[in-house]
Amino acid sequence: MELKNKVALILGAIKGIGKAISITLAKEGVKPVLNYYDWEEHLDDLKKDISNITNDFLITKTNLLETEKISLLIDKIIKHFGRLDIIINNIERGGWPVVHGKYDREQWDLEIETTIRSKWWIFDKALPYLKANGDGVVVNISSISGIVGRSGPVSYIFNDAYSAANRSISLLTETWARMGAPFVRVNELMLGIFETRHASQTRGWNLLTEKQKKDIIDHTLLKRTGKIEDVSKAVLFLLKDSPFMTGSVIRIDGGYVLGGEANLPMPEGVI
Repeated sequence: MELKNKVALILGAIKGIGKAISITLAKEGVKPVLNYYDWEEHLDDLKKDISNITNDFLITKTNLLETEKISLLIDKIIKHFGRLDIIINNIERGGWPVVHGKYDREQWDLEIETTIRSKWWIFDKALPYLKANGDGVVVNISSISGIVGRSGPVSYIFNDAYSAANRSISLLTETWARMGAPFVRVNELMLGIFETRHASQTRGWNLLTEKQKKDIIDHTLLKRTGKIEDVSKAVLFLLKDSPFMTGSVIRIDGGYVLGGEANLPMPEGVI
């Protein structure tokens, strides 16, 4: 895909990974639509940083839990830019057990509404416009919690509802790839422990003991947490350099899922 002058909707764009992806795409000539709802204290920084790159952007404030407002968001994008080519589905709740403890019913509902339902509604309302351009792309952002769940060193990070929701995202990725083909590619980035997402720049990370942090790093084959640019580079790959890829999941976790079990020495055998 040639990115110049394409229009991309980035959810959760106010800070962290969403903001970094937005800036990366703007540098490629994309016209970004930066949606947010909370964390408004970061809005001025977002405006300043994106304005240093391009003036051709749109910042929108939409509560994606109010599903009736999602159609209005898509309509606003089409009215402003006349097209929509890319969706970066970067929205989740992800409450930590070490922060929130065991979810009550309200927290369970909020997790599912944010991490799953909002993604579905966005895709459903945007799909006709993505198809109309003949070369649409959707990138779903998910978590390795959908594989490992609340187990091992990340038991303090991933709660049951978040893990269940993230396992569901992979099903949506496959379903949407079928729905969009051959005009829309849909792929997924499954993230491990990243600096602004479950690691050093989060409140929950600072509630862990040094041993608990070390256990997570030791379980990761590359012995570090992820950096924001690791995600931005992967997004660019999915947009620009993977025209024959759809319905796929790329795991960016530094080898966390594979960690914890060493390869034993090869025995000499008996023959």
